[in-house]
Amino acid sequence: MKENYYLPRSGPMPRPASVEEGREVLKGEAFPTPNVQQITFRAMEFTAVCPKTGQPDFGHVEISYVPNELCIESKSLKFYLWSYRDHGAYCESLAANIADDIVYAINPKKVVVTVYQTARGGIELETQAIREN
Repeated sequence: MKENYYLPRSGPMPRPASVEEGREVLKGEAFPTPNVQQITFRAMEFTAVCPKTGQPDFGHVEISYVPNELCIESKSLKFYLWSYRDHGAYCESLAANIADDIVYAINPKKVVVTVYQTARGGIELETQAIREN
């Protein structure tokens, strides 16, 4: 495993090899917190794979956090979320895993991750994971 993961400063973004690589890039690209109290990202195009059927699950993710010393860089967040495209996971575990990875990357005072899964078979799903220091 590489010690430092960074994205190229220009040009096309490489495709993530795994969720683990995405998590390391998220950590490697973090930057010092400016004078802000809360940050919210909304990723409106999120895809993962159903671990039972192998079919894609579509939806969106909202990540809201109270920074401590570091912030998430948005390009690295796009890369990280893209790493789930071929990853099999239940919606409930997605919210938990993303929250845990945000804590790993920047150790915020608080993070709330909500995953909204688009309706399939007439059922929508919303899951939320909260982590606080």
